[in-house]
Amino acid sequence: MGATSEIWAVIPVKETGGAKQRLGAAIPDALRSRFAIAMLEDVLAALSAVPELAGIAVVTLDAEATRLASRYGARVFTEGAREGQTGAVTAAARLLEQQGRSAMLAVPGDIPLIRPEEVSRILAAHDRVPDFVIAPAHDERGSNAILCAPPQCVPLRFGDDSFLPHLAAARRAGIEPKILPMPGIGLDIDHPQDLAAFLKIPSNTRTRLLLREAGIR
Repeated sequence: MGATSEIWAVIPVKETGGAKQRLGAAIPDALRSRFAIAMLEDVLAALSAVPELAGIAVVTLDAEATRLASRYGARVFTEGAREGQTGAVTAAARLLEQQGRSAMLAVPGDIPLIRPEEVSRILAAHDRVPDFVIAPAHDERGSNAILCAPPQCVPLRFGDDSFLPHLAAARRAGIEPKILPMPGIGLDIDHPQDLAAFLKIPSNTRTRLLLREAGIR
């Protein structure tokens, strides 16, 4: 697909100090920030290994996330960073389109099992303009990766039950969505049951190493 050289990945990252409250006692308070950063690094490492991406942008005001983004050569956007996942991704889409980028791949920072080949499969599915490719969460309720070409072709609104509304939004925009379930991308860690599912899957991720060092198995 000729346009893949203009696809930018976007990762919204809220301030990590208060991250992952819904995990409750499954992750000690003192570990939450490091846990969020470990997951973000797993995502950045996977995206950095995808040659078809033109670049990576992290939407954040968090100092540690900013430092990590710089280590991986990612740009940092601050506009929309305090407006939740929806506001952050929407602001990034607007900026990328203003810069003439042909497409945006939005992914969350809490999918540590993401693999470069999964990302490449999503990018390979992009073969038209306008286009909309989506990888749902494992429960088929959330939206864990969305490719929009051009970046603002479909209004995005994230949340626990965003998958079906995103399909409907794409169809309202005149685009039949392409649905690509991906096991790694599909497992976002928001709730204790997500963490339990993650711990059952062997991996060499930074997230798994951190949990092992903390005695969480």
